[in-house]
Amino acid sequence: MFRRLTAVFVSFLLSPLPALCEPQGGGQHAGQINAMIPAATRNAQTAKAKDELLWNDLLKTEHSGRVRAGLTDGSILSLGSDSELHIVQHDGTSQQTSLEMNYGKVRSQVQKITQPGGKFEMKTPNAVIGVIGTDFFVGYEANKTTVICYEGQLSVTPTGNAQVQNNTGQASSAGNSIVVAAGQMVEITSEIPPAGFHAAQVPPAAAQNGILATNVPDKEPRPVRPEHNPGRWVALGYAVGVGLALGITMGTGNGRGAPVVGCKPSPARQCP
Repeated sequence: MFRRLTAVFVSFLLSPLPALCEPQGGGQHAGQINAMIPAATRNAQTAKAKDELLWNDLLKTEHSGRVRAGLTDGSILSLGSDSELHIVQHDGTSQQTSLEMNYGKVRSQVQKITQPGGKFEMKTPNAVIGVIGTDFFVGYEANKTTVICYEGQLSVTPTGNAQVQNNTGQASSAGNSIVVAAGQMVEITSEIPPAGFHAAQVPPAAAQNGILATNVPDKEPRPVRPEHNPGRWVALGYAVGVGLALGITMGTGNGRGAPVVGCKPSPARQCP
């Protein structure tokens, strides 16, 4: 009897250990890193291309780093430099996705939601972006969320005391959400400017800047080697050409060669 109780007690003590050893988020697969520009980290560890992404993973890029990740439903996340993105949840089958961007820039190319009750939601510190299926950019810096829609449609809802500052979208009939369609954008800010909020248009160049700031090439650009630098050969050819021209001119001026520097006439030698 004593041995049996001891065995049960030991089993009870050991039973939580496997759960503690599991990766965060229960090890549920969310996708993988498809391409990147170092330096970037995943859960404070150096990130690499082809790294698996799990629920609750935290992606972070430094000033020179960028990351492009593919989710299991085919959606693509392109994280710009100086950014942090928390993959809270992504279930490709039920199409349940929840992301949190603490700061930085990210472009999301989202597969269309077709499952009943499916959602793709991204949160910033002062806004919630709900997506049906679209291509959009989100930036958060200095207490301001900027949302640009490239394709499809999404809704943007300020949270807390945040308000709409600049907006080219349409106010929703439900609550204080803004409906943003392709070619439109909205800015949400937690700081009220001295002149108050206004409906000024956001510069059109912001849309292109959003794409450029999150672009991640499939391969890192190689540094140009000197022998492959066409400018080097042009400069070298120009220098050679100038040298030859000067030599010909000096050798044929007035039909005579140029005087020899430091030449002194002597009985055995005549200076030109």
